Amino acid sequence: MKYEILTIPLLFLAVLQTVNAQTKYEISSPDETLKVNVVLKGKQLFYGVSRNGTEVLNSSALGLIRSDADFSKNLSVLSVSKNEAVKDTYTLKNAKRLVNHYVANKRVIHLENGSKKKLDVIFQVSNDGIAFRYYFPDRDTKVSKLTEEKTSFHFFKASKAWMQPMSVAKTGWESTNPSYEEYYKKEINAGTAAPTSAGWVYPALFHYKDTWLLVSETGLDGNYCATRLKQNAPDGNYKIGFPDQREAFTGQNVNPESTLPWYTPWRIIAIGSLKTVTESTLGTDLAYPAKSNINPDQFQLGKASWSWIILKDNSIKYDVQKKYIDFAADMKWEFCLIDVNWDITIGFPKMQELADYAKSKNVGLILWYNSAGAWNTVKYTPKNKLNVRESRLQEFAMLQKMGIKGIKVDFFGGDGQSMIRYYLEIFEDAAKSGLSVNCHGATLPRGWQRTYPNLVTMESIKGMEFITFEQENANEEPAHATTIPFTRNVFDPMDFTPMSLNKLPNINLKTTSTFELALPIIFHSGVQHLAETPEGMAKVPAFVKTFLQEFPASWTDTKLIDGYPGKFVVMARKAGDKWYIAGINGENSIKEVSFDSSKFGKKAKLIIDGKEDLSFVQSNLDTDAKTKITMKPYGGFVLVVE
Repeated sequence: MKYEILTIPLLFLAVLQTVNAQTKYEISSPDETLKVNVVLKGKQLFYGVSRNGTEVLNSSALGLIRSDADFSKNLSVLSVSKNEAVKDTYTLKNAKRLVNHYVANKRVIHLENGSKKKLDVIFQVSNDGIAFRYYFPDRDTKVSKLTEEKTSFHFFKASKAWMQPMSVAKTGWESTNPSYEEYYKKEINAGTAAPTSAGWVYPALFHYKDTWLLVSETGLDGNYCATRLKQNAPDGNYKIGFPDQREAFTGQNVNPESTLPWYTPWRIIAIGSLKTVTESTLGTDLAYPAKSNINPDQFQLGKASWSWIILKDNSIKYDVQKKYIDFAADMKWEFCLIDVNWDITIGFPKMQELADYAKSKNVGLILWYNSAGAWNTVKYTPKNKLNVRESRLQEFAMLQKMGIKGIKVDFFGGDGQSMIRYYLEIFEDAAKSGLSVNCHGATLPRGWQRTYPNLVTMESIKGMEFITFEQENANEEPAHATTIPFTRNVFDPMDFTPMSLNKLPNINLKTTSTFELALPIIFHSGVQHLAETPEGMAKVPAFVKTFLQEFPASWTDTKLIDGYPGKFVVMARKAGDKWYIAGINGENSIKEVSFDSSKFGKKAKLIIDGKEDLSFVQSNLDTDAKTKITMKPYGGFVLVVE
């Protein structure tokens, strides 16, 4: 009897210790190099990340605050699921890799707050990074509203960061900000405050010891706003922020709201070597699959001629555009983009003539539109055609009847939930009329190209347009172009509109011609709107023209060979049985790169800078395990291996 009495408190203590032990939960990657530890401490939820046994992300907060309930404190764990393997294979033409395989371990922490309302936190850990999102499992037809997200990313003090500041809403030319068009701050100390209260955009790159981490979000649908990182990050602890209240579709909401149940977007961190992070596909792995009513094969990728980038508004005339259609046809490019005010300077009857002429040349036309609405004061037209669904559908049906292949929609007004819905409505309605979509003055795509295969590209970058405006932008191009392959362009297509092989009017390009020639390989975009003119193309050697005529529209694989953000990049992309390897040097000194080109094929053609400015030299070479190529200051190379 005495034995039984003594056993009861011992059993109680054992149970109590077990409960306490279960407040910490681990999720590992399939190869066990990455580990996420989720801890309930003081009734608040935190997570941390280690790689190869070394902590790379400090204890970081989790939680949300709804207007009717706080899910950031007074939490208790109801249950935790077992580790579950998650696998997905998908094909995506508009990506760095055609066939993508996602393998991860998944675990769900089921929570409730002090008022017995429920929240799930879902973690998935793959070999190239971690992903997590929130889920409200209760059912309620009443609209719930989020006032704050408590998620943070707490980096160690020794970390360095490459981050793009978010521009303040309603600033800039014709009040068109934010447009994700600021230069990245390069290799700054983690925790450095953003220049303005608007904060920082995704993706944000960090380097700690031997580990690189790229923070972003994906799986964003119409039930949430796009987020950013807040301005201040004391001790390197970056918190998620909601948009400025002015970043809304006219008269509608900014912060997230939805009926229940309700999923938030995924917060993702690609983690590993710089090569692992740059080659990661987390941004599309966790995006929603293609809409069942959109046929990906209906929408063509390719290259486009574009007069406006060099010749500006005065070039949007019938004769000039006919010339650029001929230019696209001569270059065997798929498209010609006709920009602002075409409805006035060319008109619909003559545009029908151009569309018919382009079709006879096997060239598709893409037409520009102003997003319209009260969010900007831009006067360019067509305007007020897309922001009301009835007129949008009429416009798209008319374009389809004319034989137009795509639209470029410009000057969006921010990241509020209502504006995100507007983007998605445009994509879906355009798809119904067989139109591809390119957005400028826009937010980060966040994996939308997988969900909406007619979304071919988005700007969301300070691109070639700005280089044509001011010399300071040309001065910044080498460092900028060698930063964005590791940041903005890792997950999503980017319409930088690259490649000026000759002199620009009133601008002294710092980059060499071969640096510019390499950019359409270094940068990924479903449609590359190339900046060169017919007159400029007439000046280049025949082998450069042939290269650009044969240049592929999409890739089956991508590999980072070497590089460092802001200094240099060597990237290899595969199409068919050829590998296109390109390098660019972001520094004002000669740089030699060495790599094993024999892994890519047996024979190669190399294009490098000539001795004279704006000149090229081509040579044939046998591939070798120790291929060495010297890049000029701000120079580059292109190597085609088969």
